[in-house]
Amino acid sequence: MHLAYPVVLSALLFCTGLYGVLARRNAILVLMSVELMLNAVNLNLVAFDVWLSKTAEETLHSGQALALFTIAIAAAEIGIGLAIVLAVHRNRGTADIDKLRDTAEGHDPDDPDDPDGPDGAGSPGGPGGPVSDSDADAPTTRAAVTKAEATA
Repeated sequence: MHLAYPVVLSALLFCTGLYGVLARRNAILVLMSVELMLNAVNLNLVAFDVWLSKTAEETLHSGQALALFTIAIAAAEIGIGLAIVLAVHRNRGTADIDKLRDTAEGHDPDDPDDPDGPDGAGSPGGPGGPVSDSDADAPTTRAAVTKAEATA
């Protein structure tokens, strides 16, 4: 068999995985796409190892050994990744990467009460946002609070 067949198949697998990583928003689908990319690399490692072993009399089959090592690392990665995704899904209620990024920043882009939009400049606790709504006489921004504490 020619070397071109597994290399073309590997390139197609890798491109499919790359598309999945860039286009998908579900964390589990992104992890599956990363696995596709790792399998494409493993296919290349084994194909080139077999191709090079035909030319050399004594071979170590290092490509196959490296492929086994990559499979072991990928299994550990997918186990830890799925555990993290399930824990985040249990806590936040979603596995959508965009929504998780927005909740990590401390604001909701779909929040109608946020006057400044998704940048968080006017949200409570954000930079320049109000500290407390209970006192009308109290300073209303973090900068004013720290200035009042410095002068007191």
